[in-house]
Amino acid sequence: MKYRFALTIFFAALLGFSSVSMAAEKVYRWKLAETWGPNFPIFGDATKNMAKYAKEMSGGRLLIQVDSANLHKSAFGIFDFVRTGQYEMGHSASYYWKGKDINTMFFTTLPFGMIANEQYAWFYYGGGMELMKEVYDKYGVMSFPGGNTGNQMGGWFRKEINTVADLQGLKMRIPGFAGEVLAELGASPTNIPPGELYTSLERNTIDALEWVGPSLDLRMGFHKIAPYYYTGWHEPGTELQFMVNEKKFKDLPEDLQAILVNAMRLAAYEMYTHSQHESIKNLAEIKKNFPNVQIKTFPKEVMTAIRAANDKLLKQFADADPMTVKILKSLREYEADARAWTNISDKAYLDSF
Repeated sequence: MKYRFALTIFFAALLGFSSVSMAAEKVYRWKLAETWGPNFPIFGDATKNMAKYAKEMSGGRLLIQVDSANLHKSAFGIFDFVRTGQYEMGHSASYYWKGKDINTMFFTTLPFGMIANEQYAWFYYGGGMELMKEVYDKYGVMSFPGGNTGNQMGGWFRKEINTVADLQGLKMRIPGFAGEVLAELGASPTNIPPGELYTSLERNTIDALEWVGPSLDLRMGFHKIAPYYYTGWHEPGTELQFMVNEKKFKDLPEDLQAILVNAMRLAAYEMYTHSQHESIKNLAEIKKNFPNVQIKTFPKEVMTAIRAANDKLLKQFADADPMTVKILKSLREYEADARAWTNISDKAYLDSF
């Protein structure tokens, strides 16, 4: 009797071990849709790196295929791809979805807002991740930081901007909230997929555009057409975004969930440092090889008008949506504390020589 009982326990344990072993060997094959074109530098590297890290850390149990915009044919369709489960994952920028939910845009950047290191601190320690979850939960989508460009340049212009009147009727590619701000001042903002930017500028479809900064702008060739390169105000710390279908995520074993989250976080950090390096390198090249490029700062009159328009619009958004109030309160309070430290650390150091 004891023998039979012991044998039963042995086979039960063996069956349990086999089940665990089989589960461990199961391969999960996912697809990620990105806004960017094939082999797009820096942004596209982030998705490739994330997929590589997930594969390596999982021992090949989590394989993620990256589909660029040339395959899925919808650069700005990533939100719906992930929401509906057509793709398990996406990589884009949260402010592209402001037409679906105004509160998504605050998780990319905000004009006159936090720089990258301040914003990362807000995401991970200041309540930003929790607020982002609250916004995206209703869509069955999980959102994670997907890599930061750092402070972006204000754009390439065919003509110099000297007064607010120079913005009247200006056709400019500028997405997100910044486009709304310039529209208040008479500009005509539009959003154009990355692959169409140069052609649109060349064919006079637009008069100006902002893209990122030296890290990506130089290779796009904008300097050949628009020689005025303005410093930024609108995207002081632009965070891209990994999106994950919540149901698909919960179907993963817990260890693969953890691996995926950490693969995204590592790829995001690597993108930030890569972007910084490329901007350093490419700015030096612009100064050396393209003397026609004039790096300028918007006049004080223009910046004052832009800031006033920015504040006006934020108030309108807040008046219309309690969630906007909640997010803006968190952003502003954290920025005030973060900037106090930035001013007596980084800024004080840079101003000292």
